[in-house]
Amino acid sequence: MPSYKIAEAARLLGVSDDTVRRWIDHGVLATTDAIPAEIPGEALAERAVEVARTASDPTDVLSSARNRFVGLVTRVQADGIMAQVDIQAGPHRVVSLLSAEAVRDLGLEVGSLAVAVVKATNVIVETPKETR
Repeated sequence: MPSYKIAEAARLLGVSDDTVRRWIDHGVLATTDAIPAEIPGEALAERAVEVARTASDPTDVLSSARNRFVGLVTRVQADGIMAQVDIQAGPHRVVSLLSAEAVRDLGLEVGSLAVAVVKATNVIVETPKETR
């Protein structure tokens, strides 16, 4: 089973090393018996799901889409009839190309709360190469 150093776990969860250490001290996050302590991959995955739940969806809709990223608009670039909107949702940057009219209708501007809904037929999964 994979395990992660505190700094790696913090980076993956989008929090500080100190936050991870506090979670460990309060029994929120399990560690291995290794020295220095590491966080088992399964425990880190469970915590990642819990942390992701903390961002509440401001929309009041029911949806079949499961890939919803709540975040803040960080950039709006409109050019003619099209626009690009960047949303920072935790550690994830989501970029959407949509009509400039839709941007105006939604009132999107830097600092706006928004939800990026991703519906795709292809999802690519990658893993890091093992160093040997």
